[in-house]
Amino acid sequence: MKTKKKGNNWTAYFDPETGRYFAEIMYTSREGREQYNYEITADIYSRLGTFGDDVENERLIKTADMTYSFENTMYGTLGPERTVWDEEANEAMIKAVKRQEKKKKN
Repeated sequence: MKTKKKGNNWTAYFDPETGRYFAEIMYTSREGREQYNYEITADIYSRLGTFGDDVENERLIKTADMTYSFENTMYGTLGPERTVWDEEANEAMIKAVKRQEKKKKN
């Protein structure tokens, strides 16, 4: 099975360790950067890359659940920088911080 698909602004991949599919949409310009991550289904993954236009691929990805977003713009055209985490990412971050604090104590 192909484990990665890519377009102009999007990348989708299959993680064989977890059996889950993910996609990322990223826009970069002079004004800043936007990044949106989604957990997609196997059906969405199989359809990606079959469209003639990358906009259609991005629309398909956006039908899935967003797991993370990041916006950093110089001119505030999209508002202030913001980060949104899902619960799984938040738990992983808490565990990583605890490990770092434990290392500092030792």
